[in-house]
Amino acid sequence: MVLSFISFLFLWVSILVSVAYVTLLERSVLGYIQLRKGPNKLGILGILQPFSDGISLFFKEQVSPYRSNYMIYYFAPVFMLSLSFLFWVLYPFLGGVSCLNLSVLFFLCCSGFGVYGVLLSGWASNSKYSFLGGLRALAQSISYEVSMALILVCLVIFVYSFDIMDFMWYQRFVWFILFSFPLFFCWFSSCLAETNRAPFDFAEGESELVSGFNVEYSSGGFAFIFLSEYMNIIFMSVLSSIFFLGGYLLSSLFYFLVLFVVFLFIWVRGTFPRFRYDKLMYLTWSVFLPVSLNYLLFFMGVLVLCTKI
Repeated sequence: MVLSFISFLFLWVSILVSVAYVTLLERSVLGYIQLRKGPNKLGILGILQPFSDGISLFFKEQVSPYRSNYMIYYFAPVFMLSLSFLFWVLYPFLGGVSCLNLSVLFFLCCSGFGVYGVLLSGWASNSKYSFLGGLRALAQSISYEVSMALILVCLVIFVYSFDIMDFMWYQRFVWFILFSFPLFFCWFSSCLAETNRAPFDFAEGESELVSGFNVEYSSGGFAFIFLSEYMNIIFMSVLSSIFFLGGYLLSSLFYFLVLFVVFLFIWVRGTFPRFRYDKLMYLTWSVFLPVSLNYLLFFMGVLVLCTKI
């Protein structure tokens, strides 16, 4: 128990530091995409900028709307951050500290809870903009959960296990992305929609919702929502590397691939404009769902053929 506690504490501290530098990476990459420098003054190459932003954010005044539902308004960001920490229980420790045999099912259950934090924060703020952002996030997450679950079922049928560790052993010679690239594209797009990232950031649409579900949050509440979003981005990048890019944790290549997927999140944000909302819903039900169903039938046929042989 002591070893598990120390391991997870070290993991969570590392994730919080990673979130700080992912924000610095995002601001720098977006700066170069937009032909400007980005933060580069505080420390060497701006390396202390995330800590300066975090301190200034937590020391700002905490403002709560007069007509908000007070308890739920303050509970929602804590719930979102706690759920993001809970995701990292799935991180496959090779030393045997934590190993869930049904880790894929655990991920699907926890990801289904993620939308409640956005919906509660949008409703409790008692603002029409935040409420509309929460409703958009609800419809968006439910739609993309279906495609994401079917994609994971395809891989589970191929590996014949719900354990994340088995994905690592099955890709020792061939990565899954080599024969399921369309599936990887659907998975990555679903990850963008699940984490409310551009071009699917309709829950935070600045042009029409004035920052959406978090419009009434400031100081610590906004910081918790911000940390939750970027922790989910890093976790989805880890899962993408495990499911499609080999996922061998003892190799330094694994961590470079995670960084590459995080870079893809940032690159997409700096490149693509925001979709129209009906186009977003059309994309998952008319494109991603048929592709994932076809792959599911294909993998089931391969499995039946191999068992007969």
